[in-house]
Amino acid sequence: MFENKIYHRIDALSGSIATLRAEGVKYGEVAEIESRAGTSLAQTIKLDGENVTLQIFEGARGVDTSAKVRFLGRQMRIPFSDALLGRAFTGAGKPRDGGPSLEGCGTIEIGRPSVNPAKRVVPKKMVRTNIPMIDLFNSLVESQKLPIFARAGEPYNELLARIALQAEVDVIVLGGMGLKYDDYLKFRDTLDESGALSRTVMFVHTASDPVVECKLVPDASLAVAEQFALAGKRVLVLLTDMTSFADAMKEIAITMEQIPSNRGYPGDLYSQLASRYEKAVDFDGAGSITVLAVTTMPGDDVTHPVPDNTGYITEGQFYLRNGRIEPFGSLSRLKQQVNKDTREDHRTIMDAMIKLYSSYKETAEKQSMGFKMSAWDAKLLKYGEAFEKGMMDLAVNIPLEEALDLGWKILADCFDRSEVGIPSKLSEKYWPRKNG
Repeated sequence: MFENKIYHRIDALSGSIATLRAEGVKYGEVAEIESRAGTSLAQTIKLDGENVTLQIFEGARGVDTSAKVRFLGRQMRIPFSDALLGRAFTGAGKPRDGGPSLEGCGTIEIGRPSVNPAKRVVPKKMVRTNIPMIDLFNSLVESQKLPIFARAGEPYNELLARIALQAEVDVIVLGGMGLKYDDYLKFRDTLDESGALSRTVMFVHTASDPVVECKLVPDASLAVAEQFALAGKRVLVLLTDMTSFADAMKEIAITMEQIPSNRGYPGDLYSQLASRYEKAVDFDGAGSITVLAVTTMPGDDVTHPVPDNTGYITEGQFYLRNGRIEPFGSLSRLKQQVNKDTREDHRTIMDAMIKLYSSYKETAEKQSMGFKMSAWDAKLLKYGEAFEKGMMDLAVNIPLEEALDLGWKILADCFDRSEVGIPSKLSEKYWPRKNG
């Protein structure tokens, strides 16, 4: 069979890209490359007649044109079993944490197509995180796909770690791309100290690893998530950072001398991102996959190709600014699917508090310009400070019901009942009674 034939000559090497002539090779097929540096795996990423282009997972260092290439007749596979829980791996599925190899386990293909829509059910379950700016104002829904837009320097990895600790799900799959090694250790130690590591699988590419492995992280993470979901688990996939993933694509495309599209990114950037996000699913009769993915915005530019394309794929977005989830611009388009079933006052409190916070922002701007403040303005300023401290601070860790009660308390501390625009039926039931 062609896949077992050994080729003894590579025609060209450039970065992690190798080109040779071979017969009967399929797109995506995996090959073994034996050289003086040892044995490396590679994947077929381009076919042009008998000219085959391979992407070497661990980089081409030590590989020369006399290396032996053997095609394996299969797609890229990684180990899978419950033994993955509590472990950390590279993008290629090799242990990163010093633990034992999982070679005796079964394997699964990565990069498979997304689930047939006929096998999906309508999203209708809330994923609780105990973060008020998510649970109360932009509820995360099972099987949703949402990006977290943030500029460099924002605490997005800390936010993901908080969500991993607190989310009411069965399994967390964390995919890190271009992480500093210290960030990887911080993720691992934070999860370990809290006991959440036992339900977490980590696939991590660090900045010092071969760039090609960065491309494998989302596929490995989502393939594992899919297997757990098919076994009936509620799985939350946390990816950071999809801009690093896109930059890895760009670097490889440049090496292959592809014609660049917008700002140097390859022309298939949209479809590459979409094929990963579309893995989010609620299976009919099984579990679910929910995807939260950090997308950093170079220069805080939302028109940058990566966040711009992402916005057309996902169901809203969270904006992380100044260490907080910004209420304006952040949007979970599926929140209406779940917040009608949480508590009867959920939607009312959500709308009233955001409306008043918008008025506070206008008043704060007037104050900064030296305008005279009215009694109403003073109430809004007091409210804005209480809202930011009680709701927007990411250190706040309370269940949704406590967040709703806190919302009523903040309103009652700052306004009269007649000033907040809430129907009397609800305010009579939930408005805090003052002592005495």
